[in-house]
Amino acid sequence: MTLTVWLNGRFVGRDEAKVSIFDAGFQHGVGLFETMSARHGVVFRAEAHMRRLADSARTLLLTEKLRIMPLVEAIEHTVRESGLDAARVRLTLTGGDLNLLQSRGQSVVDPTIIIVAQPPTEYPPAFFEAGVVVMIAGGRENPLDPMAGHKTLNYWPRIQQLQIAAGRGAGEAIWFTVSNHLSAGSVSNVFLVKGGSLHTPIARGEEEDGALASTVLPGITRRAIIDLAAGLGLGTSRRMLTIEDLLGADEAFLTNSSWGVLPVTGVERERIGAGNVGDMTKRLREAWLELVELETAN
Repeated sequence: MTLTVWLNGRFVGRDEAKVSIFDAGFQHGVGLFETMSARHGVVFRAEAHMRRLADSARTLLLTEKLRIMPLVEAIEHTVRESGLDAARVRLTLTGGDLNLLQSRGQSVVDPTIIIVAQPPTEYPPAFFEAGVVVMIAGGRENPLDPMAGHKTLNYWPRIQQLQIAAGRGAGEAIWFTVSNHLSAGSVSNVFLVKGGSLHTPIARGEEEDGALASTVLPGITRRAIIDLAAGLGLGTSRRMLTIEDLLGADEAFLTNSSWGVLPVTGVERERIGAGNVGDMTKRLREAWLELVELETAN
């Protein structure tokens, strides 16, 4: 597999791509990451990804040293170095080589930054033509958790539920909060269609004054879909949703940077709508594909 690694400012071979055993990401799981997609050798909305990363790093007191455009340039350089036309790109940021238990919260070293470019994940065409079934995740998300709504390195609970979902023939695990409100997929944002209208859970940063913090990641593809829907005259309602809203939807779909728009036709044994890919989902997927082509074509 073609694999290009940029580590703290220089390209290294796969066998050289190592960090210290005292790195905060390894020692304590302190870190963030962004997963992006490249087409025609160009990463889709890399700047938006880096702004989200920098916002999380600042909010969670990881670092305030990140500079957006140099990171974007490093991402672009890594994709060029890989020679890949289409790529899956991941940037990982950790607290660096230190022992947090001894630092008393005062970071005295630079963070570790790793960028990896590799061939994109290939999904079966049936995923998009016939849709997928999802399962309900076994855990619950807590709006009082300060890490909720950020892409931290603590992804084990989500990956575990995704593995369980795959073992049951499901394409994703859908999370609810402790108050039983719809949150997101393990690796995706959720959209519902009802009566010709589009609905999605409130994301972090969209809450009303005085409301509890949202557990929902403000997805880059999610934002693109909301903008595309507005351009198509559809509009999107961002509100608290329940299991009844999910099961009673006419259509449902998931979004992330890897698959774009993924239709959902069932929740475990329950069918969504007619049990097939709906017209609005098709329109928005086509619009998203056109948008990616427009923004990445040379």
